[in-house]
Amino acid sequence: MNPSELILTAARALAVYVLMLIVIRALGKRTVGNFSAFDLIVALMLGEMVDEIIYGDVRFLQGTVAIVAIGAVAYADSWLAFANKRMEALVEGKPTVVLRDGEFVRDGMRSERMNETDVLGHLRSQGIQDMREVHLAVVEHDGSVSVLRQPWAEPAQKADVLEAEHRNRRSALGDEDEPPQSKRTDSRRALFLD
Repeated sequence: MNPSELILTAARALAVYVLMLIVIRALGKRTVGNFSAFDLIVALMLGEMVDEIIYGDVRFLQGTVAIVAIGAVAYADSWLAFANKRMEALVEGKPTVVLRDGEFVRDGMRSERMNETDVLGHLRSQGIQDMREVHLAVVEHDGSVSVLRQPWAEPAQKADVLEAEHRNRRSALGDEDEPPQSKRTDSRRALFLD
């Protein structure tokens, strides 16, 4: 087999990967379910390549080169996303706020192509009966919706009612009731707003 054919196969695999990433990211987070767009593309491409090899549509060596190329891109992509927040946001997407302090965030809903019924359904699935209880509802990069309640709507914890657990919480957290900015899941940094 000609080495230029193998290089062409690897280049085609890379081109298909980029094309699929663009299409799936354009379709939105909810399209991919609990996969990130990146994970879905890799799974689809590897599955298709295995199919082509098994049925003999491509030579084993060509298929192997394509699989290794896809794997290498996936590995490099995950490291780049780990090392660089901008790359992570580009490939995986950013969390999108769809409800803030009990009010719909229309721009976020529009970008995720969600209507009020969709948002309310996600709230109900997490046991929220009154949207005023919600501080933030966020569509994560995998399409799931996470909900942070208002402090007054949080369920009671053992440390709220049992003195021994209260002492344990104080020894673990100190005198601060509010988490430091670096530990908050609703900070501007955590939501990729900075």
